[in-house]
Amino acid sequence: AAAVTVLTHTNRKKMAATIRQNYHEESEAGVNKQINAELEAFYTYLSMAYHFDRDDVALKGFHEFFKKSAEEEQEHAQKLMKFQNKRGGRIVLKKIKPPEKQDWGSGLDAMKEALALERSVNKSLLELHAIATKHEDAQMADFIESEYLTEQVDAIKEIGGYITNLTRVGPGLGEYQFDKTGLSHS
Repeated sequence: AAAVTVLTHTNRKKMAATIRQNYHEESEAGVNKQINAELEAFYTYLSMAYHFDRDDVALKGFHEFFKKSAEEEQEHAQKLMKFQNKRGGRIVLKKIKPPEKQDWGSGLDAMKEALALERSVNKSLLELHAIATKHEDAQMADFIESEYLTEQVDAIKEIGGYITNLTRVGPGLGEYQFDKTGLSHS
C-alpha cells in the first residue's frame, strides 16, 4: 500500500529548504524590507495620482505620471516577491504606512516629494545590494543591479529635470502648460 504523506507545517518548511542555496537569512529579511518599501512607495504615488485627479486640481498629466509611477512600484514589489519565492525565502508583509501627506499641493511640491521618495527607495536598494555582496550572493546582487538600480537612477534624473522645469515655468499657467506638454507619458 502506498504511504500517504500529510503536509504539515514542518514538512512544508523542509520542502522550502530544498531549493534554498546561498540565501542568507539577512538577505531574506532585506528582501522583505524592500518589498514593504516598494509597497509604501506604491501607496504614496497612488495618493499623489488621485490628488491631481481631483476636480479642484485637475492636472491630468500629473495624475497619469504618478499613476504610472504607482504601477511601477507595485510591479517592483511583486518582482521581489517572485524572487523571494525562487530563492526559497518566505514573504513577510508588514502594515503599509499611510503617506505623511494627503494633500500634495502643486506639481512642483509633489515632484519634490517624489524625488525624496525615489532617493529613499534607491538608498534601501543599495543597502540590500550591500547585504547580497557581504554574503557573496552574486545572483541576488545581479538581480538588484539589473532589475532596479539603473531604473532608480533614471527615475531620479527624470524627476530632477521635472523639478528644474517646473521651477523655471512657475505656478499657475506655467504649471498648467507643463502638465500638458512637459511630462513624458511613455
